[in-house]
Amino acid sequence: MDTENQTGVSEFLLSGFSEDPELQPLLFVLFLSMYLVSVLGNLLIILTVTSDSRLHTPMYYFLSHLSFSDICVNSSVVPKVLVNIQTASRAITYAGCITQMFFSSAFVCLDNLLLSVMAYDRFVAICHPLHYTIMMNKHLCGLLVLVSWIASVLVCLLHSLMVLRLSFCTHTEIAHFFCELTEVLKSACSDALSNYVTLYSAVGLLAVVPLFGIIFSYSKIISSTLKMSSVEGRYKAFSTCGSHLTVISLFYGTGLGVYLSSAFSSSSSMETVASVIYSMVIPMLNPFIYSLRNRDMKRALRKLFSRFFFSL
Repeated sequence: MDTENQTGVSEFLLSGFSEDPELQPLLFVLFLSMYLVSVLGNLLIILTVTSDSRLHTPMYYFLSHLSFSDICVNSSVVPKVLVNIQTASRAITYAGCITQMFFSSAFVCLDNLLLSVMAYDRFVAICHPLHYTIMMNKHLCGLLVLVSWIASVLVCLLHSLMVLRLSFCTHTEIAHFFCELTEVLKSACSDALSNYVTLYSAVGLLAVVPLFGIIFSYSKIISSTLKMSSVEGRYKAFSTCGSHLTVISLFYGTGLGVYLSSAFSSSSSMETVASVIYSMVIPMLNPFIYSLRNRDMKRALRKLFSRFFFSL
């Protein structure tokens, strides 16, 4: 069946941020700067982890995958935003919209699962230190990452295939700056009840359940840390979890919290703000959070930079 006859639309119009022509150069420079900082910062994290043998541990293994996922989240959204600002166009093709929706959803979902895996890693390291090496072996770490990837891809692929079955009216405008799944569903002319049921089931399975896992892990971590007699031991335990807790707070506080509340509100402004934070701001901040508050990472970065400059 012909795609255009099935959907009734060949392209969508994105509402973007502002139609004020004076703001467009400022928005372009701002988003381009954030994108470059995010990509370079996360690439630096990956390069540092892979080049320093002392960082070949489960925590940094998961961090390198999180950095890669952050690059992909950024790259699935920001380039199209920059192109639309530069060309003064709000259009995105139907195929481009579905593709962007799939990749942005998949990597945000992957971020979520990796954060829960990292929380479990910290739980084992602090609550079961004597068994850490045995419990968090290479095979388990690889399996956790593989399952996270497969679950994210399969669930978001299912959403995308279900969206392909929907019909869309001509001249459809999406009240967002990119093709976010819930906004695409709102634009459909046909019944999308099954899509919403699948969406909220996936949110419960791949967002709420990992969140409770994170809460459980950190409740055990805090309990074990408070029982430590050594002040230095408490400080070390909290310092190793501080960066991860900061990222979790940013991710869930802006993404999940605002999106769940948007189900009871007709305003899309809060959704736009949340989307900017999790697709642009958080991927940009993560390298700074994990490097500036981590002694091992700072030492590895200094070693990497010194090796680079001496080789010039």
